[in-house]
Amino acid sequence: MAPDHEVLVIGAGFAGIGAAIGLRRAGIEDFAVLDEQDGAGGSWHANRYPGIAVDITAFSYSFAFEPFPSWSRAFPPGAELKAYAEHCVDKYGLRSRLRLNARVVRAAYDEPEHRWRVSLADGTSLTARFVICATGWLTKPKAPDIEGLDRFKGDVVHTATWDHSLELADRSVGLIGTGASAVQLIPEIAPRVEHLHVYQRTPIWVFPKPDLAFPGALRRLFRAAPWTQRAIRLVTDTATEAGFVIAMIHYRRFPFLVKAGEAASRRYLRRQVGGDRELMGKLLPAYRLGCKRPSFGKGYWRAFTRDNVSLVTEPIERITETGIRTADGEEQRFDVLVLATGFRTLENLPPFPTHGAGGRELGEFWRTERFQSYEGTSVKGFPNLWFIVGPYSFTGGSWFGMIDYQVTHALRVIGEARRRGATEAAVRPEKHDESFRRALRRQPYTVFSHGSCRRSNSYYFDERGDAPAVRPASTYEAAWRARHFDLDDYCYDHPRDRPGGPRDATR
Repeated sequence: MAPDHEVLVIGAGFAGIGAAIGLRRAGIEDFAVLDEQDGAGGSWHANRYPGIAVDITAFSYSFAFEPFPSWSRAFPPGAELKAYAEHCVDKYGLRSRLRLNARVVRAAYDEPEHRWRVSLADGTSLTARFVICATGWLTKPKAPDIEGLDRFKGDVVHTATWDHSLELADRSVGLIGTGASAVQLIPEIAPRVEHLHVYQRTPIWVFPKPDLAFPGALRRLFRAAPWTQRAIRLVTDTATEAGFVIAMIHYRRFPFLVKAGEAASRRYLRRQVGGDRELMGKLLPAYRLGCKRPSFGKGYWRAFTRDNVSLVTEPIERITETGIRTADGEEQRFDVLVLATGFRTLENLPPFPTHGAGGRELGEFWRTERFQSYEGTSVKGFPNLWFIVGPYSFTGGSWFGMIDYQVTHALRVIGEARRRGATEAAVRPEKHDESFRRALRRQPYTVFSHGSCRRSNSYYFDERGDAPAVRPASTYEAAWRARHFDLDDYCYDHPRDRPGGPRDATR
């Protein structure tokens, strides 16, 4: 029986949109895009907390082939990213391919038929020859594992599921977390609340945000001459690679780049807090820049100099019915608790059980065998499946650079399978293992090998101490490999080739 679709894309964020556009450009029209939400845009559709904005310039945080002339500023707010997603969906004719409110609860590979069966929460299922998993990282909110959270009698809101009907004015607010979302949120709500207590487990490296507004004349230039945006993108991409990726990945060779970045961040902190040494000591990270995702801030550190903002670094003992008690016995009463505690990341790969050849579940494979992949996108024993965000996929530069090279990789293999008349493409185990060993060999040269990273509480790391959230390579190298890896690193098969039944899953 023919599958329902040749390709299923799971996720309608920018990764899924990029995959869908790539399929159309490759002449593959039999595909559908599934998403559990009621609109496209992924995290930019779901996340709407006050102050939300992209933390990399819009020139780099966009598709290279689709510059957007309507950005209002260098670091546009979340609503503009959502509008850009909708623009891409409409321009590339993807609206009819979207199947929204379709939450995937299970995916299983049918070995004899060489196809995936994807089960949905509404009880229906779809089959596809190939699957591209584009579920991303920043989609499943992570609540803090703190005793008593469920007993708090006031209002509780997570930044990822913000309730805009929630009134904060003249109320006492406790905020848990000092990651990227808190960096944006705190300056927005601090002037409105009666008092804000910020509970910090791990401080974050922050840099000044050159958030320039784009006047109408400049936007008209972008619209009339798209090459101007592409030229600026080349500069911003290069700066990101040199200033962060190279410094992080080649730390042992260029340690001075990390140290220079830390010095710049310390100078910014000093300017923001007016030289308050005690406050600086609390806000200054004790780990190397790069161990944890840094951020660009606009008034974040300065917010802690306000009379109505208090920074609490004492560990939280528990949450009570009326507030938060810390390990020193102090308890603060709050009307509202804000959870700026981020997302489940590595454990969100993917966010549903996925059973490959032999029935093995992917999450179980990664838990027992370590997070691993071939070139960040495919996994041995899981044919016809590619991840836009897999172990060792993101280089730390632009998210869109990663989308581009991961889509390129998947489409090259799908195209080769079609050319050969094959119905299955499975990465060869020896090539998969070689790719994983290459990533591990490079780890000691990265900043992730620095001992201070153990104090960073970074989602880059798993419980074994590996850093599978980041690929130890530049974006340019990853893109080159996506375009030039040997297509025979995969084996291609057809049901008629093996009439004896299911094949060996690890061949």
